[in-house]
Amino acid sequence: MKLSQFNFELPEERLAEYPADHRDESRLMVLDRKKETIEHKTFKDVVSYFGEGDAFVFNNTKVFPARLIGNKEKTGARIEVFLLRELSDDQRLWDVLVDPARKIRIGNKLYFGDDDNLVAEVIDNTTSRGRTLRFLYDGSYDEFRKALFELGQTPLPKFIKREEESFDKERYQTIYAKHEGAVAAPTAGMHFSKHLLKRLEIKGINIAEITMHVGLGTFNPVEVEDLSKHKMDSEELFINEKACEIINGAKANKKRICAVGTTSMRGIESSVSSVRTLNPYSGWTHKFIFPPYDFRIADSMITNFHTPKSTLLMMASAFAGPDFIKEAYSVAIKEKYNFYSYGDAMLII
Repeated sequence: MKLSQFNFELPEERLAEYPADHRDESRLMVLDRKKETIEHKTFKDVVSYFGEGDAFVFNNTKVFPARLIGNKEKTGARIEVFLLRELSDDQRLWDVLVDPARKIRIGNKLYFGDDDNLVAEVIDNTTSRGRTLRFLYDGSYDEFRKALFELGQTPLPKFIKREEESFDKERYQTIYAKHEGAVAAPTAGMHFSKHLLKRLEIKGINIAEITMHVGLGTFNPVEVEDLSKHKMDSEELFINEKACEIINGAKANKKRICAVGTTSMRGIESSVSSVRTLNPYSGWTHKFIFPPYDFRIADSMITNFHTPKSTLLMMASAFAGPDFIKEAYSVAIKEKYNFYSYGDAMLII
């Protein structure tokens, strides 16, 4: 498959700047792969496609306030810092993205907060797209983390041009988020409300939770025409015994398994046994799924509508079939579905 095969014209107004008023009232497009039919529903209708003993796979990672606004020493220039990964807690080292990157050199100091109570020094700029910062802070590690996160903002995607608003802290997060570590939300899961989770429970649908800390690598542009040459950034993944029991039990009983989001799908596909069952896992994955691909665990998937040439669109195409996805996206644009993180959802069965 070639990168150019995943390009399409997406009108700018289809990129959702705001979430739906209620989580489970986003629109839902349902794709049936066998019948090749497309239905238009509301997200809370998703329950009607599943029954007792079926399993949903949720990614329970939690987004942390990874966006900081600082000022460069001497010039006072406004610098945006995006926290990517903590390298060392005792030395307070972080890999970050900086914008504008061209203004930042090794040795530069950045100041954060109204009273400049948090300072960082650039100690390395050899990472592929970013820098390594050492934060200078007088206080314990817990106090440092508290100060860092109090100054941080919700890491909304770049295409959202507005500033963070009060609701973003809650809405750019799933209601089942537990383990902090993501710099982007597993957005398919943001459509689930407490009421909808209760309806799943009443129907006898089981929930398996994995943790995959979403990094910006998921959203990095693909810059090679030959997809086999694209390298995903690694993301941390944890799959426990309980999740394996739920998923493998559903599989053994020939029940439906639904991956909620591309990160859940990538996570479970990263730890499959030779007999196509799920194994526990703790480590890192750089799994990249594009057509053609043999999915071994889930037989249905919930995902949002993605941007052109994205790895997320490539995975959806691998699952539903490139031609069917192309048709569905054409319908979605015509029917004015909202795209991307705060957009509408698709169920592929």
